[in-house]
Amino acid sequence: MFIHFLHHHKSHFDTKLFDQTDFYNQFIQDLNGCKDEVIIESPFITPFRMNLLYPTFKKLLARNVHINVITRDPIDHENEFMRNQSTNEILCSNEMGINVVLLRGNHHRKTAILDRNILWESSLNILSYSNSQEIMRRIENKETANQTFDFLKLQKLFIQR
Repeated sequence: MFIHFLHHHKSHFDTKLFDQTDFYNQFIQDLNGCKDEVIIESPFITPFRMNLLYPTFKKLLARNVHINVITRDPIDHENEFMRNQSTNEILCSNEMGINVVLLRGNHHRKTAILDRNILWESSLNILSYSNSQEIMRRIENKETANQTFDFLKLQKLFIQR
């Protein structure tokens, strides 16, 4: 009887793996479907990658979707070029209306939580990727997205709408 109960209340997971060749097409499609909130954790942020994402971000902001970017504090970047590049993109994002949270201490997580329903996680730097072999897992499941949100203590990083 107990096993039967568990079987009927098992969480449904829709999960798929992507690499650097097909990640952005699916990610931008997912972003376009957002209705409330986007959270992206990416330690590095570059103009090359942000220029791909800004048009989508602008559409989301126009629809009152709240965008949170969590990235490494430019102070923690190893060279001046990376510090300047990151600082410029952070300022540009802030001007657009994106909430940018800077983390200290060698921040290196790569995740995205979209509408607390879709979780992206693994090795690809979403806001800076250029030319490496990567893998990203897409999980469409509210419970998993919220579990990750709670585990990363994201509620402490920004004010909820």
